[in-house]
Amino acid sequence: MEAAAAALIRSPVAPCKPSLFLGRPSILAANRPGFAHFGSNSEFSCKLRTSVSIPKKGHKRLALGSRRGLVVRAASSSSSSPESFESNAKIAPLELESPIGRFLSEILISHPHLMPAVVERQLQQLQTDRDADKHKEEPSASGTDIVLYRRIAEVKANERRKALEEILYALVVKKFVDANVSLVPSITPDPSGRVDSWPSDEGKLEHLHSSEAYEMIQNHLALILGNRFGDATSVAQISKLRMGQVYAASVMYGYFLRRVDQRFQLEKAMKILPSAVEEENGVQQSLMENTGPRDENSSQTLSRPEVSTLPGGNISPGGKPSRLRTYVMSFDGETLQRYATLRSKEALSIIEKHTEALFGRPEIVITPEGTVNSSKDENIKISFGGLKRLILEAVTFGSFLWDVEGFADSRYHFVLN
Repeated sequence: MEAAAAALIRSPVAPCKPSLFLGRPSILAANRPGFAHFGSNSEFSCKLRTSVSIPKKGHKRLALGSRRGLVVRAASSSSSSPESFESNAKIAPLELESPIGRFLSEILISHPHLMPAVVERQLQQLQTDRDADKHKEEPSASGTDIVLYRRIAEVKANERRKALEEILYALVVKKFVDANVSLVPSITPDPSGRVDSWPSDEGKLEHLHSSEAYEMIQNHLALILGNRFGDATSVAQISKLRMGQVYAASVMYGYFLRRVDQRFQLEKAMKILPSAVEEENGVQQSLMENTGPRDENSSQTLSRPEVSTLPGGNISPGGKPSRLRTYVMSFDGETLQRYATLRSKEALSIIEKHTEALFGRPEIVITPEGTVNSSKDENIKISFGGLKRLILEAVTFGSFLWDVEGFADSRYHFVLN
């Protein structure tokens, strides 16, 4: 077994093909923040104005969709039947396409205990390759040779970035697997139009967050669900476009929340929390004056879902003041802006691709007036309980993304701040 494990870790990975994922519009490009709020009506009244880019319908690859689920094959011959493969194959909606990604897919199902060592090895190899490229000198000749050299270097950098993205995604999926929580598969309506056939897993997801962070998550859910917060059975109708916006914003909220919660827990352990937080009587003013993205041209500025959770009183759905919320409200504008920004292009791309894999790309048209015509957008039916589960998963996905991004950056530096 040890020899086999060592062989897996040392397994060479075939050279990556040049990335074809270039120049794709950002799913997170935003004008102003907003959130869907669900009232007593079964229809959604949505204030979300974030623009979304999701793969076009009908854009197929291998007759299974442009972004299939993370596909893995069990080594056991007893699992080789089509039925058993179908039940085990799709553990995440996004397919990993690079050689490294496919290799990690196999490891995740056949030898999950080897994932940390394999990832360490792959990150080390990426660092070695990047260092080698940095030390190469450009050819002394001019003209075509230099252009070709620079193009090759650009292709290699894109290959490394795609490999890094898929390493991060595989690590996020691994954390869900370790928590025994199934990721929601690609959204496909049943004959009745319903999509929420997935298990609740609410208790499992709750235990993946600190008590203070979960209070903030409850606030986030209350803001989105409104007076339907405690209604798990009623069914609402919403477009895939709107649902994709809510999901992507919730992923970013989870990323932000884990980031500030880590700082909060550290300061609490060191007993250096601000006195206002300790007394749970913190700042009562709205943070909306500090919420607008400072750089509207930056695709990495969040649509600020975390701030949308704050107005409306310092009370969680259970009526208890949230110390973490008070702590966040004590931040100055610059600190809040920094914490509410994705640290890497890779994290942004993962959120985009994962959301696209879940919801597909609706056919939307920009009118001459500059508005979005989404008349061809597909509507889906979902219970409020299923919607709550979906949002909880999204927030947890963002939290895990923060964790694995920091882990990978400690071995292969790529974050911006």
